[in-house]
Amino acid sequence: MMKRLLGGPGTVSGFLLRFGQCAFGAASITVMVTSFGFSTYTAFCYLTASMGLQVLWSFGLACLDIYALRKKRDLQNPILVSLFVVGDWVTAILSLAAACSSAGVIVLYTRDVDMCLTHKIIPCHRYQVSVAMAFVTWFLTAISSHVMFWILASV
Repeated sequence: MMKRLLGGPGTVSGFLLRFGQCAFGAASITVMVTSFGFSTYTAFCYLTASMGLQVLWSFGLACLDIYALRKKRDLQNPILVSLFVVGDWVTAILSLAAACSSAGVIVLYTRDVDMCLTHKIIPCHRYQVSVAMAFVTWFLTAISSHVMFWILASV
């Protein structure tokens, strides 16, 4: 018998966790894509692609949570939970790598070479907001993958 943990699949807390991942990922994409010149930086393009994958994954699982809640279905079987674990790990690793690489570019431009001060056209604050939202998305995904791992380990 699998344990019922806060944030598990098919629960309200699991849905809220997935909704948060989806919302912060979409916000990160929106802020980055509406910033001037983001596409000239590879790290920012990678962040956008990674957050896009995260949004798709989280949205799909949020829809699955809604279905399970409405139909009163149990999503905690070993095969399904192992799929959730692998998916969460992959998206968490990609999200963390993208957020860290983008943060590195931001630190370089704002603190090391003062490019944001000399070139006012670069929207560094928007880039920072997008990266911060990407880190929040990663944090929520890390929580989700941790919960899923413990549910799977309780088999």
